[in-house]
Amino acid sequence: MRETLPEILARRVAEGALRPDPQQTALADLLEPLRSWLEAQSHRRPGLLAGLFAKPPAAPRGLYLWGGVGRGKSMLMDLFTEATDISRKRRVHFHAFMQEVHRAIHAARQKGVEDPLAPFADEIVADLRLLAFDEMQISDITDAMIVGRLFERLLAGGVVIVTTSNRPPEDLYKNGLNRALFMPFIHLIRDRLDVVELESPEDYRQHRLAGEKVYFQPAGKSGPAIDAIWRDMTRGATIGPLHLAVNGRQVELPRFANGVARASFWELCARPLGPADYLAIAGAVRVLILEDIPQLSASNYNEAKRFVTLIDALYEGHVRLICSAADEPERLYIEGEGSFEFARTASRLREMQSAGWGT
Repeated sequence: MRETLPEILARRVAEGALRPDPQQTALADLLEPLRSWLEAQSHRRPGLLAGLFAKPPAAPRGLYLWGGVGRGKSMLMDLFTEATDISRKRRVHFHAFMQEVHRAIHAARQKGVEDPLAPFADEIVADLRLLAFDEMQISDITDAMIVGRLFERLLAGGVVIVTTSNRPPEDLYKNGLNRALFMPFIHLIRDRLDVVELESPEDYRQHRLAGEKVYFQPAGKSGPAIDAIWRDMTRGATIGPLHLAVNGRQVELPRFANGVARASFWELCARPLGPADYLAIAGAVRVLILEDIPQLSASNYNEAKRFVTLIDALYEGHVRLICSAADEPERLYIEGEGSFEFARTASRLREMQSAGWGT
């Protein structure tokens, strides 16, 4: 027998995979009719002429789910997307999706297409009935101008949109350049999507880490402990790479789910990344698991400099850091050029270990 979303949620709570939360249960109740509608339309078989000439039935309202970090927004969206028994669906991080949009627009312009956004939007309308975005945020004037037109075409084409965000629609692109031009998009969200705040008082990611060890050394012996944290924090979420567009380049976080990213020191600090890249990472994740920080010295000076820049970005962004390292923070960089300046980084690494960090 088909389980409803509230039943799936209750089962996972009973299994110990999730904690009971009335707000999450209420949202599962809200999403269940939308799931049923999508499945009914997917299995609908119109006659030949109807299939050729009739417009698709008007889609119901989608959902804009917002709230503080760690409240379970991504988990609920993943639960809904995975449980909806249709093939024409997609779940994607908003950063990654906008990167696809820019690539498609560039390709269309190369071909001389008059409206370079149209082919991309039309392709989505043809391929998808459900499009789920995780962590919508608008900070770029170009994205602000594109996203309104894109959503308008998708919604007009019958695509159901479900999205999460850390802020209400009115705070998207807040104080941005020419923000007045962005206001129609906010009105579109309010008009076509149910805007719901997840008001759960608990930050589940912080709850899992409260009082727990988050800095492990030596790195070589910390694998099982970090694996356990990763499993606990991403339980029930879809894991995959996250690609961020930064100044025309791609920055990849190899493993990402539920606002939590996992990478090695070498993946983030041995590559030619700079402040803009690390700020983009800090803006896209709520928790970073960084593994295998080595002993730092003149022999890996460039990597050490990037590590300092990364920690500064995470610190300013109040990102929770879980890491494994060759030694304690104060003993990571004890000699050579840059060791004196590293004292500030060591102090920040200590502060970021506190239970309240990131709240």
